[in-house]
Amino acid sequence: MGVRVQTDPFNAGAELKTFSSVQTNAGAVVTFTGIVRDLPDNPLAFMEIEHYPGMTEKALEKICDTAIERWKLADALVIHRYGKLTAGEDIMMVATASKHRKDAFEAAEFLMDYLKSRAPFWKKEHAKDGADWVAQRSEDEDALNRW
Repeated sequence: MGVRVQTDPFNAGAELKTFSSVQTNAGAVVTFTGIVRDLPDNPLAFMEIEHYPGMTEKALEKICDTAIERWKLADALVIHRYGKLTAGEDIMMVATASKHRKDAFEAAEFLMDYLKSRAPFWKKEHAKDGADWVAQRSEDEDALNRW
């Protein structure tokens, strides 16, 4: 299992290749990469992401452990960036490996739902018309509650 919280960009293709290359007991690898998107009708200058070092990594490790146990994963990887990011940049990546694709897909979706609604990151969007903290959306909470 791997958890990385970092400011530096990552290469999703290289991360996938490295992750997949060691999965000798898995029949499926699922990945998802989140990208910073522009704001409609108000171009995003940048997004600022904050976190509490130490607490964030522990929270992500705990949720990865939960996913590994619940779906009997061979492995899981979570990468999440913080700092100043612009539209089009990769913000996060999840990878899961399991014997069967259903478990890999479900575990990846569970991890993505957790990252979207509960992971201890605070996001502020800076745009032409000012800056606002990103509020939690009920749809994101509903997605997590189904697990």
